[in-house]
Amino acid sequence: MKMVLSQRQREELNKAIADYLSTNGYQDALEAFKKEADMPGEVERKYGGLLEKKWTSVIRLQKKVMELESKLSEAEKEFIEGAPTRSKRSPSEWIPRPPEKYSLTGHRAPINRVIFHPVFSLIVSASEDATIKVWDFESGDFERTLKGHTDSIQDVSFDVTGKLLVSCSADMSIKLWDFHQSFACVKTMHGHDHSVSSVAFVPQGDFVVSASRDKTIKIWEVATGYCVKTLTGHREWVRMARVSPCGELIASCSNDQTVRVWHVATKDTKVELRDHDHVVECIAWAPDSARASINAAAGADNKGAHEGPFLASGSRDKLIKVWDVGAGVCLFTLVGHDNWVRGIVFHPGGKFIVSASDDKTLRVWDTRNKRAMKTLDAHVHFCTTVDFHKSHPYVVTGSVDQTVKIWECR
Repeated sequence: MKMVLSQRQREELNKAIADYLSTNGYQDALEAFKKEADMPGEVERKYGGLLEKKWTSVIRLQKKVMELESKLSEAEKEFIEGAPTRSKRSPSEWIPRPPEKYSLTGHRAPINRVIFHPVFSLIVSASEDATIKVWDFESGDFERTLKGHTDSIQDVSFDVTGKLLVSCSADMSIKLWDFHQSFACVKTMHGHDHSVSSVAFVPQGDFVVSASRDKTIKIWEVATGYCVKTLTGHREWVRMARVSPCGELIASCSNDQTVRVWHVATKDTKVELRDHDHVVECIAWAPDSARASINAAAGADNKGAHEGPFLASGSRDKLIKVWDVGAGVCLFTLVGHDNWVRGIVFHPGGKFIVSASDDKTLRVWDTRNKRAMKTLDAHVHFCTTVDFHKSHPYVVTGSVDQTVKIWECR
């Protein structure tokens, strides 16, 4: 198809070509071109570098078009294969499907954590830009920014009511935020001697657990802001700490390549789990709904069923392992990621595990069959964090590419 330029466009193109020839020292070609194109006098300054700018913007647009075409073909494939509609599947089988519903921009540095609010249609993202941002996941709207930390924010967690948010940072502090009315920081807790990597509320909401690069785990009383206990045992940086749904156990993972489980009441180590051969980045407690599929994957019949509780861990060895904490054994390993595993979460229905990785993908694992049943090219850079809403069909991911993405499940 022949493209026709207007007279003005033609003149601008000629001037841009003349500038390009002049800048690159093609003097003879320039004189010949100016004569042929009937261009007396000097080329105006405003046309400087215009041809190169146009050329690079065309390449950029071409790249964008190719990205959109690939997203479209993915969506068409989903549609043709009759990616089952919601009405045909029970919610326990809904999984995230491409393309993303929203891609949220606003952070100015990599995103370390994204979580859903337990009550409202909100998500919270924590970034290396030292801010926390709040977004509405149904509309994709940005709501507000929480400022107070002075360095990278590593983790955030809500209490069960969603009225309190806790955050931790490389600035060595832990902050409590009123998420009900003022959205202000109501308490700052100091006590760790290095970057604080992880925070989590205990289910009752009266204590917070933190993990740090100083190799310790601390338990803090929310009402007073005092540290009531320090747990020691890890030999390296503690990457993450998570409290079991019953509130009686704390799991932690570390650069020392182990996962430890502690009794909250006695503060003693219940078990040390060793099977990874690199830094363990993330852990997640399995909900009760996952018990049947975990036992099926472990090859246990009803008589020899594992009691649990069960825990999943993701590591820089690119593997995800599922553990029976009661027995202190690794039940099975999920193999498939091509880079570090940075985030894991159990599907609320219990049949799947969803993981985020530095291979830029989001993977959905069929637990019973121990295989990846869906791989989504989630981000253009490392995928650092993932969360699954407990009651709505949404997954959220965050990345080093500074975006937060909302994925609809069906």
